[in-house]
Amino acid sequence: MPSPQTPAASEPRRPHRLSRRAALAGLAATVVTATAAPAALANAPAPATARRPAHRPTGTPITQADPVLGPHVTVFDPSMPIGDIQATLDAAFRQQETAQFGTGRFAFLFRPGHYQDLDVNIGYYTHVAGLGRSPDDVDITGWVRVEADWFDGNATHNFWRTAENLSVTPWDGYNRFAVSQAAPVRRLHIRGEMPLWNGYDGWASGGFMADSKVDRVVSGSQQQWLTRNSELGEWAGSVWNMVFVGVDGAPPHHFPNPSHTVVDRAPLVKEKPYLYLDDAGEYAVLVPEIRRDARGTSWSGGPTPGTSLPLSAFHVAQEGDTAADLNAALAAGKHLLLTPGVYRVTETLQITHPGTVVLGIGLATLVPEGGINAVKIADVDGVQLAGVLIDAGPGGSETLLEIGDAGTTTRHRDDPIHLHDVFARIGGAGPGSAERSVVVHSHDTLIDHVWLWRGDHGEGVGWDVNPATNGLVVNGDDVTGYGLFVEHYQGHQVIWRGDRGRTYFYQCELPYDPPDQAAWMNGDELGWTAYVVAEDVTEHTAYGLGVYTLMLEDETITTERAIAAPDGAGIDFTSMVIVSLGQLGIINHVINDLGGPAGPGLNDGIFYLPSN
Repeated sequence: MPSPQTPAASEPRRPHRLSRRAALAGLAATVVTATAAPAALANAPAPATARRPAHRPTGTPITQADPVLGPHVTVFDPSMPIGDIQATLDAAFRQQETAQFGTGRFAFLFRPGHYQDLDVNIGYYTHVAGLGRSPDDVDITGWVRVEADWFDGNATHNFWRTAENLSVTPWDGYNRFAVSQAAPVRRLHIRGEMPLWNGYDGWASGGFMADSKVDRVVSGSQQQWLTRNSELGEWAGSVWNMVFVGVDGAPPHHFPNPSHTVVDRAPLVKEKPYLYLDDAGEYAVLVPEIRRDARGTSWSGGPTPGTSLPLSAFHVAQEGDTAADLNAALAAGKHLLLTPGVYRVTETLQITHPGTVVLGIGLATLVPEGGINAVKIADVDGVQLAGVLIDAGPGGSETLLEIGDAGTTTRHRDDPIHLHDVFARIGGAGPGSAERSVVVHSHDTLIDHVWLWRGDHGEGVGWDVNPATNGLVVNGDDVTGYGLFVEHYQGHQVIWRGDRGRTYFYQCELPYDPPDQAAWMNGDELGWTAYVVAEDVTEHTAYGLGVYTLMLEDETITTERAIAAPDGAGIDFTSMVIVSLGQLGIINHVINDLGGPAGPGLNDGIFYLPSN
């Protein structure tokens, strides 16, 4: 494979994600040889091996709106002609395959039963889910897949889509899911192999799987991945940062070659709420029970234990509902189901009642206007916010999502506030800015997969165009994070001030666009640290942290350290890696003054540190 290439000063630079792809291609020889398990790469199938039925039925797309869930939700039944279902899915995929910053939002829901010979190809802002109580209630023979054909095999742009709560028996034994950030896999049962890359030429850059059962996973060129509370027949491959928490069948702990970080059990976890059909055939939302010291799926011994909330307890929001409509429902004690759409809100959504569930489907998107904050969760027990994308508006929000109140002393040990699949975006879809994306004041909060992203491509991006300082600020004690993806902010990406915090998997890219070193300075220190634990913290635990630099304007721009934490017996970091992508940019140290450097001509641009 080609060696890394550094553009000449006079050479015009390509858009940064394409530059990133070139940089990663330059690293391929090093990564595949050193850490990616060549046998696993060899075993991953090329798309040409896929076998569909010789004669797929053709049909007419289903166009009627669901009478309960609205115009952007299609509910399938096994009695429907399979050709009509396929035509509906194909029409949506054609629209959404390349619509990276489009406004289309879709949810395709499958009633329990068997669906024979169906190809579910998932595009942008598309949510595919079964309506059974357990994943095996909906079985699809075919594929439920994500490819990267639209981008020449490069899956580093395959964001903002999801698949959950169904089972797949793939035609050819392979069900590909080549994704990067904000594309969660939840409650899937794959009766075959699941490649996490496209299998022939390209990269994938980060993913999340929870509460799932897969016969075999091949990670291939997938760079980093968190698997939580799942069951695996086999896992093959690694690149930089593969983390397993509470996984039956996880590979042995070994870091960095292969880069497998294994934690036996999840100390405290609650699976994401999901829409299903109850025993009466009516829509309801299942809120799973909290689990402690959890291993394996929530449904291995039978249906997931939990509380069923009837849909009558929800305000079913549809695109066009105003912030006043949503706040009125929340104030009246209603839960909130945000059906697919883009909701422009002119007042902060206030979630004040204990136990409130706000569940988005189809990547429901909130856009705060006029400089307001998007969502405020009160310091009360049991609130769950799930399946929501918050898109910063041009007015300059202070905080997109705030949880609790500064200085709170209220505890939530028995019924914590919980985030699941909450994504924030500043720039990319258009002009937007925010000082911080998420601030957590409430103690005991659980964070189950977030991608907080200052846009590095798309519309409304640039060093002075989409300003944003911090991705995540944690002030509360005993906060736990599973799957923190935080990227491109202009200050510290994560600041952790609360005591006894726990992080299981962290992925961060520093901003690509500082114009020079002077713009990337923290006072007298070179650059801003990606993950900072405050000096007065006495206990903090973190597993599997990857911090990457790609300085496109000047490859000599330097960051002094990726991670900063106080010394002490209660500070424990395990499995850390820093990478200079394409050897463009320098990180001097991994944590404090330990480890490193990574940069042009330094350790092949990669440095691993098993523990602090």
